[in-house]
Amino acid sequence: MKLMYAIVLLSLLAFPFSGGAQVREMDIDESAEVFLEDYSDAFQEHFFEALKQKGIENYDKAINLLLECKLIDATNSVVDHELAKVYLVDKQYAMAQDYAISALLSEPENLWYLDTLVTAIQMQGSSLDQMDINIPLENDKLRENLALIYFKQKNYEKALTILSSTKNSTFTKDLTAKIKDSISKYEVQEEKEELVIDEEKRTNPIEELKGQLADLMIKNEYTKLAELSEEAMEDFPSQPYFYYQNGYALNKLGNHKAAIEVLEAALDYMLDDIPLVNKIYQELVDAHTALNNSSKANMYLRMIKPGF
Repeated sequence: MKLMYAIVLLSLLAFPFSGGAQVREMDIDESAEVFLEDYSDAFQEHFFEALKQKGIENYDKAINLLLECKLIDATNSVVDHELAKVYLVDKQYAMAQDYAISALLSEPENLWYLDTLVTAIQMQGSSLDQMDINIPLENDKLRENLALIYFKQKNYEKALTILSSTKNSTFTKDLTAKIKDSISKYEVQEEKEELVIDEEKRTNPIEELKGQLADLMIKNEYTKLAELSEEAMEDFPSQPYFYYQNGYALNKLGNHKAAIEVLEAALDYMLDDIPLVNKIYQELVDAHTALNNSSKANMYLRMIKPGF
């Protein structure tokens, strides 16, 4: 009866953890691996109460209960892993990493333990290959699991790197084929998106001109930028972006008075594009500063809205 109660309780409490792009959902709570008849009533009570507290996001209490379990069975890898998962959802990533390592050292070929470790490290802005961690990376099964984790995260390059230095097996061959197929599909999708963008530019002359002007701006070709943006202003007189680009080019060429005239004209066409308005104001600040007109420069400087 006690066993049935515990299993029902576990099925009610277990839930997949999701903590960001690097964390994937788990279909099975590994804690079910605990064979209840092998543990004391106190262990069972603490363990399942910890799962309950984790489920209602009472992480401090869940951690304390799991630590009580460790006092009863210090070498239990399932408890270590549960501690790692609770610390992970509580955003205590360094502690999650420590307990995930402890669990993995007990069972180096456990996929879920490795997944939790990789996640804890990634949530700290690092990666397993950048860390000096004492885990058996020479274990082929561990390496296969690591490649699988990277594959699920769509980190195909890392997955292939791991597989290339892992003993050949049916698993490595199958996963390598899946990765290459995924990369191929990704490249095809990327090409399709690029074609769509190119088609939009061809059918939208304004966007095409913006792209050309942005390219000249990046290359610091200010004379060409001034010429092309002036033509764009004539063809599309209500587009403030072209006025901005022309004023920017004129400023860079040292023609500050002409820049001010164009930039002030641009403001007549502005609606709600605050980032562009800020850029225009900044060019007006630069132009008036170059002309030693500090009062006007300060006026436009105060008009720049922060946060955009």
